[in-house]
Amino acid sequence: MSESRRDFLRLGVTGVATAAAGLVAARAQTPPIPPTPPVDHSGHDMGQMAPQPEAKPAAPAASKPRTAERRTGQPSYIPVETPDIPRMPWRMDGNVKVFHITCDVVKSRFVPWRETNTWGYNGSTPGPTVEAVEGDRVRFVVENRLPEATVMHWHGLEVPIEMDGVEGITQDFIAPGDRFVYEFTLRQNGTFFYHSHRPMQQMMGMIGLFIVHPKTAHTPRCDRDFGLILQEWATLPSNTTPNTLAMEFNWLTINGKSAPSTTPMLVRLGERVRIRFVNLGMDHHPMHMHGHTWYTTGTEGGRIPRALWRPGNTELIGVAQARDVEFVANNPGDWMLHCHLPHHMMNTMASMVGPMSDPAHQHMGPVAPNAREVPGYPQDMYMVMDDAIKKPEAHGLRPGWTGAMMGMMTLVRVLKPEMWDRIQELKTETLKAQARGEG
Repeated sequence: MSESRRDFLRLGVTGVATAAAGLVAARAQTPPIPPTPPVDHSGHDMGQMAPQPEAKPAAPAASKPRTAERRTGQPSYIPVETPDIPRMPWRMDGNVKVFHITCDVVKSRFVPWRETNTWGYNGSTPGPTVEAVEGDRVRFVVENRLPEATVMHWHGLEVPIEMDGVEGITQDFIAPGDRFVYEFTLRQNGTFFYHSHRPMQQMMGMIGLFIVHPKTAHTPRCDRDFGLILQEWATLPSNTTPNTLAMEFNWLTINGKSAPSTTPMLVRLGERVRIRFVNLGMDHHPMHMHGHTWYTTGTEGGRIPRALWRPGNTELIGVAQARDVEFVANNPGDWMLHCHLPHHMMNTMASMVGPMSDPAHQHMGPVAPNAREVPGYPQDMYMVMDDAIKKPEAHGLRPGWTGAMMGMMTLVRVLKPEMWDRIQELKTETLKAQARGEG
């Protein structure tokens, strides 16, 4: 195989089609790993909760030898899906996996109709997702395209002191136009992240997920793996640049999108699912999921011993923390996943003088005849924006679904086979249209 072909395959890990093909191939070639989970006092199965009888999930893939990745270009793990965030490409230089990162000024759209000035990596806020495997030797060539100096810190990773990315302590600043090369061996596995070590640059959006897969897959093996970054922003109605000194926030995002622009996470009925949360902002976020009980299985320190897993459906994600939760998607439906702080379930919040009168928010529900005479009215803001959100992942949602979606919210869609297949067809059609320049 030629070097160009081999590089193409390796870089193809970043593509949707290649990731999907690798996932299908892994499932087709390997038998399931039968879990042997304990049961807690409440009767909840701490591992593989029984799926509905109608569910027909694909068999989980067993761990492949690391040589498979280098020989075929396919990953030896189930890739993490990070909706609305790209994957970071890489190439091999001998035995070193090399990533190139640019620190950029970015034009972001938390929602389609509003552009915001942010900072990020490789033209994206948050930055692209890094995926590697425990034991990998990695090299990051970081190029600073910002108007000021920066550095890069590898949050939660145990690296040599000279690679820690703290200006004045472990290294000099990376000046505008300059580069710095970080290189280290990954000795851990889990959910980590990379970010500028300058506080205000963090508040401009400079963060990205860093996922380190274990050499041998954890059990029970997950069929679906998602990563979500939680952030807050303070932008006045007349301003498109965040106020990084603010302590109140009016835009709350998951992976750089505010609901209803957050792309739903799709899972097949009966699949075991992992969701990785990372929070880098100024506030904590109690993330709550409807319709399922999950188990908290990991932190930014790595995998939690199974005896310490705990059931719940709301997990507090503190600033600078990561949390992994796992559950079996055995309850079909379109389930909300959101921060439960009330103000974080809204967009464009602003200090109010007098009654709420923002024309962007409409009172769409039934109203009593004497509503305006009632103290406190109105409180229920509701705006349907279905026509503005056109993506395959939203196919089949109930008309008016966008009215319930604002702020730090997204959906986990547990799909029966016929809906799953239809959405996959629509995603393929969309990719083909984009390739033709139609999207």
